[in-house]
Amino acid sequence: MNKVAFIFRTPPHGSASGREGLDAALATSALNEDIGIFFIGDGVYQVLEGQDTSLILGRDYAPTFGLLDLYDVERVYVCAQSLAERGLASTQVSIVAEVLSMDAWQQHLNDYSVRLSF
Repeated sequence: MNKVAFIFRTPPHGSASGREGLDAALATSALNEDIGIFFIGDGVYQVLEGQDTSLILGRDYAPTFGLLDLYDVERVYVCAQSLAERGLASTQVSIVAEVLSMDAWQQHLNDYSVRLSF
């Protein structure tokens, strides 16, 4: 079976891309054990703790990323450079994830034959 990577590149609000990617990842995890979740660029905001969506009348789906553990998705990676460029610390990531340098992040991504970007 193919190894599938879900790459989150977009911020969580303003489009449904992140929510759709999360739904796809959770659904795929039921059929395939070889999936990885990758956050880079503005995608790191997807898993930033303390988001308040009440002012924009948006749905706060960020806590749903916590279900990745429940679905046995263990390979979750956040790009350290993307966090640093946005003035964020790894302690602000709301889920269990491995924070990697850009090179290490890319090396892990190279292990996946199918890459879906959200």
